[in-house]
Amino acid sequence: QVQLVESGGGLVQAGGSLRLSCAASGRSFSRFAMGWFRQAPGKEREFVASISGSVITTYADPVKGRFTISRDNAKNAVYLQMNSLKPEDTAVYYCAALERWYGSDYGRRPNAYDYWGQGTQVTVSS
Repeated sequence: QVQLVESGGGLVQAGGSLRLSCAASGRSFSRFAMGWFRQAPGKEREFVASISGSVITTYADPVKGRFTISRDNAKNAVYLQMNSLKPEDTAVYYCAALERWYGSDYGRRPNAYDYWGQGTQVTVSS
């Protein structure tokens, strides 16, 4: 089992920055691929970014150039640095862990992930 706990969400003005953290507990964190997803009210959960165990990163088009995913295996943590935030980035952000990595396209699918955190709210005001 892997437990995931997100933190770092909050209210920020458009153009501002936030850094989300996801702390993982459990076994063999370094071999898991990790992903960030988000869900806005009335919308489906959507892919934001992923990072494989070999540190291959993938981003959704709306966040490319603004968001950066990273991981620290020594701390069992994954991060999402979000810059130049826009009101349309407002959502609950979820951290997820994937045990079997079959490539970047596979890592975009929410149903590929085995473990999920409870989410952290990010609100961007205009």
